[in-house]
Amino acid sequence: MAAPPKVFGIVLAGGEGKRLMPLTADRAKPAVPFAGGYRLIDFALSNLLNSGLRQIVVLTQYKSHSLDRHVSQTWRLSGMLGAYVASVPAQQRLGKRWFSGSADAILQSLNLIRDEKPDIVVVVGADHVYRMDFSQMVAAHIASGAGVTVAAIRQPIALADQFGVIELDEADPTRIGAFREKPRDAVGLADSPGEVLASMGNYVFDADVLIDAVQRDGARADSNHDMGGDIVPDFVARGEAAVYDLNRNEVPGASDRDRFYWRDVGTIDSFFEAHQDLIAALPVFNLYNRAWPIYSQQLNSPPAKFVRDGENRAGTAIDSIVSLGCVISGGHLERVVLGPWVTVDSGAQVTDSVVFERVEIGANATVRRAILDKDVVVAPGASVGVDHDADRNRGYTVTESGITVVGKGVHVD
Repeated sequence: MAAPPKVFGIVLAGGEGKRLMPLTADRAKPAVPFAGGYRLIDFALSNLLNSGLRQIVVLTQYKSHSLDRHVSQTWRLSGMLGAYVASVPAQQRLGKRWFSGSADAILQSLNLIRDEKPDIVVVVGADHVYRMDFSQMVAAHIASGAGVTVAAIRQPIALADQFGVIELDEADPTRIGAFREKPRDAVGLADSPGEVLASMGNYVFDADVLIDAVQRDGARADSNHDMGGDIVPDFVARGEAAVYDLNRNEVPGASDRDRFYWRDVGTIDSFFEAHQDLIAALPVFNLYNRAWPIYSQQLNSPPAKFVRDGENRAGTAIDSIVSLGCVISGGHLERVVLGPWVTVDSGAQVTDSVVFERVEIGANATVRRAILDKDVVVAPGASVGVDHDADRNRGYTVTESGITVVGKGVHVD
């Protein structure tokens, strides 16, 4: 019996995340808190770990301290069988320069692949919210005989201009005929004309093929050294790129409602909307799937507490997620996600909002359609998200859809 292939995981976590400012002003995008007690990178790492991978590296670059700390404190695997999740910063092995793209990040980190000598390399992004069993994709890749397999998810054709769109080869629909970046004239799928296949930013390579690809790309002066923009199109041009439709993936414990959920939370609006997907009675994305858990750091914190205030008003929450350590004292939450150790005082009203850890919301304060970064203090009687002009004048970010974002440590008077 042949030995199973050795599979190595690479998580690309070096991007700046400019579109998530000010949440990324002081942290890497994959380290941005999500759903109360998680970081964005926890979804990629949980998927890889649940899929059976035990040797995983996280390639970091910008403002990586909190990300490096989170990986080192949270993702500690037993070394007895060579298992690890390791955070690897830009090492400047090819000269005194930073990563110039995702493909260049792998090129500058080829020593990691050569040390492990895997048969297969799974390359994933660090900032998407989804569940996926990569072992099934690896099996499909091996069966295809392709050099690379690209994971794809079906999206409405009206949203095609927001994604890298995969067009299938007419002669062989398991192969990619064309890879187009944000097309405005996308063609629907043969079996579903109202949908297109959007790249998820997840790839499976034969290890030797990946090494050759990034080396050839590194020698090109006209390349942006990007996995999706340069590496994949090169394989497509040579007829060596296969596609893996997420519809083929069966994740244990998934429901029909959340089976094929995938969110790129690269903007404030998409980040906010992804949180709203969590809080319904039948959530669009279910955090409570015990058969495919999302792992994160377990805080040494007491349970959340809801108490009456001095005027006998009860602390209440409707359609909300409340993390460990929170105290709701006579305040009211509705469609809210609270991170750890948040306090909401008497008479405060918080609706349609995302609140990071250690935020203090004072008595009779009002917070609407807002994202409050960690250590924000909303003074008694103050408001956020009520008057957008006032929010802008105070230096807060307000999106076109009307979401107010208050940066880390700000005092709202």
